[in-house]
Amino acid sequence: MAQTSSVELEFHVGDMAVYPAHGVGVIERIEQREISGTLMSFYIIRILDNDMTVMIPTTNLENVGLRRIITKNKVAKVFAILKKHDVVIDAYTWNRRYREYMEKIKTGSVFEIAGVFRDLNVLKKQKTLSFGERRMLDTARSLLVKELAIAKDVKDRVIENELNKIFQTDSDDA
Repeated sequence: MAQTSSVELEFHVGDMAVYPAHGVGVIERIEQREISGTLMSFYIIRILDNDMTVMIPTTNLENVGLRRIITKNKVAKVFAILKKHDVVIDAYTWNRRYREYMEKIKTGSVFEIAGVFRDLNVLKKQKTLSFGERRMLDTARSLLVKELAIAKDVKDRVIENELNKIFQTDSDDA
């Protein structure tokens, strides 16, 4: 069976891409630099949420997990994950759960991030989240909002409102 992952992703200036754990960025430049006597090409990406600039070798995209924004037809799958509230949260200590969730966020998969966001919201109904879990919930939320807004071609606020509706019982419980 042929593997599609061996096909090199190619981006152009102005393209949007997702850089795992950092979020959506725009390819601002493609530069060539000499590193240890070898000429290499790099994508220069500006992360939209914080204006951080990242330089990624064009030959290393698969290893770092740089990927395209999900297509509009995959947005429904993300929302299906978010709406499945009958999940069982493992009774790990908070720091073990934190490590597990961080690994999922680092994959860069919007579906994994949606699962982390959902699980933390479900857990929030059962107990007070640790500081680290609250920060992770915020991170997962911002990663989801930006990518889903771009995929659906809507403002971030529209996605934020949709997420609030899905988890509205969280604020109603208070």
